[in-house]
Amino acid sequence: MSSTTPETDARRDVRDRIVLAAADLLHDDGVDAVTTRAVAARAGVQAPTIYRLFGDKDGLLDAVAEHTMTVFSAEKAAVADAAGGDGADPVEALRAGWDATVAFGLANPDLFVIMSDPRRGRGSPAVAAGLRVLEERLRRVAAAGRLLVRESEAVRLVHAAGTGAVLAILAEPEGARDPALADAMWAALETQVVVPERDVVPGAARPLRTAALTLRAGVDELDRLSAGERAVLAEWLDRVVAEREGSGSDAV
Repeated sequence: MSSTTPETDARRDVRDRIVLAAADLLHDDGVDAVTTRAVAARAGVQAPTIYRLFGDKDGLLDAVAEHTMTVFSAEKAAVADAAGGDGADPVEALRAGWDATVAFGLANPDLFVIMSDPRRGRGSPAVAAGLRVLEERLRRVAAAGRLLVRESEAVRLVHAAGTGAVLAILAEPEGARDPALADAMWAALETQVVVPERDVVPGAARPLRTAALTLRAGVDELDRLSAGERAVLAEWLDRVVAEREGSGSDAV
């Protein structure tokens, strides 16, 4: 049994038509083209309907941004799921997500600027969904023993760098925008977030052994622990490394 009424469905249909009409105008002609008259004409509604449903132009732009970002986040999630298959390189998948986000921002400049405003994006379910996709990508990088920083810190760094790169490119005159800036930003970011492949121990069990080796190397610098605690931790880590070596699963 349907939980909606014909009136509710009709109202949702009108709302969707208005949002899609405004999204088309925003994409094709920029934010200045999203006027009440233009949107009403394209959606086939009366102007008062837009005010009744969205309050004002800002409310309409919020709805457009949420709709477009929801679609984009769903696409990113599908790509992330596909990229997470057996044998996939999680760092390459992370880079693919970066490239997709940059391409989206450059293809939707006005929308990207709108969504980059913290006042708009802070409570956005679509923005939250996009961040969850990024968190999942980084979790796979961490599981492969390739993450240099905590996952939460990596999310902040990647998100901030990606947003900043796109906004910096969009700040240039339209004919002079150079996407290579985003490539340079990624190269700098990667050194702060990702363990180089050459520094990772090969083998099926390499994430745990790599993590143990990395932490073991810095045990003596863990000043927050007492000497006894550092000794116990070192012993535990040595046992983890020795067990992984003895198993032969990550023999070099």
